[in-house]
Amino acid sequence: MPRSIAVLVVAVLLMSCAPSAPTGPASVAVFIPGTLQGSPTYELLDAGVRRAVAEVPGATVKTIEGGFNQAQWGEQIATLAASGEYRLIVTSNPAMPEIAAKAALAYPNQRFIILESWSKNPSYATLAYNHREAAFLHGALGGLLAIDRKAPPVLGLVVGQEYPDMHLAILPGFTEGLRSVSPEGKVEFRVVGNWYDAAKGAELAKGLFDAGVTVVLPIAGGANQGVITAAKAAGKSVFSYDIDGYAAEPGVVVGSGSIRQDKASYELVKAALAGTLTYGKPQVVGIKEGYIDYLTGSEAFQKAVPGAVRAKFEAILADFKSGKTHLEMPVPKD
Repeated sequence: MPRSIAVLVVAVLLMSCAPSAPTGPASVAVFIPGTLQGSPTYELLDAGVRRAVAEVPGATVKTIEGGFNQAQWGEQIATLAASGEYRLIVTSNPAMPEIAAKAALAYPNQRFIILESWSKNPSYATLAYNHREAAFLHGALGGLLAIDRKAPPVLGLVVGQEYPDMHLAILPGFTEGLRSVSPEGKVEFRVVGNWYDAAKGAELAKGLFDAGVTVVLPIAGGANQGVITAAKAAGKSVFSYDIDGYAAEPGVVVGSGSIRQDKASYELVKAALAGTLTYGKPQVVGIKEGYIDYLTGSEAFQKAVPGAVRAKFEAILADFKSGKTHLEMPVPKD
């Protein structure tokens, strides 16, 4: 039997055994592709879901940690769907639409909310953040700081691993932001190779600082702390990409972006439990929609960034919020 036919037969058999949609009180599973503690974006995801569930009488929620072995996530998602216990499975990761596809096919009554992703699968409600806009803000602030410090217009970007959004949106957006204030600006890109090696993060950041880079944006998970440590030793600066990171090292972390994962998960789960959520129609949200911001009101930001720089940067941010400035987020064509 040809492999394609065999796969189809298996899928049909699985579908014939698929449980019906759960009835009675709403039940929600939060699948964390990694661990919850120490993962701020997943903590926000979980908090938003729990707030929504708490507002629905009788509704329940269970959080499942998938660990760091991505090869196991598909089976874990399939197990949740096969149980028939959950009206909704909520997760967040650009890879999850593909990983959950077999479970969605086998259990067509199961519904998913997948943040940080884009898919037209009719079983999914997906939402992608405009990382091009988020990264642009960091690049613009870094460029303004370099000009103020009379430093070379060179910024560093240290990442855990390479992935599509990094090359399609974050690296280009970061570079665009820098060049919007310093046309000759350049971004030095470095890859740790994982999301936990703080020593490697420190090594890469030290090399950048030694070469004259003034500000580094780390998007490297646990390795971020190594970048911060190296910046403190060199008397240089670091940005926090998507969460309030000022407290990590006051005076070193001079700018923090914010991506409202809690807002998105709350709103989508609330709509799903009310029966008003639309599936199969992905959406992209950014600064104007209120899901991406920059934490300029923080006392740490006020102390670390000179007034003239703050004024210029806040004008840039205001243009995004009003819709005067908008950058398209690249998304899959299918």
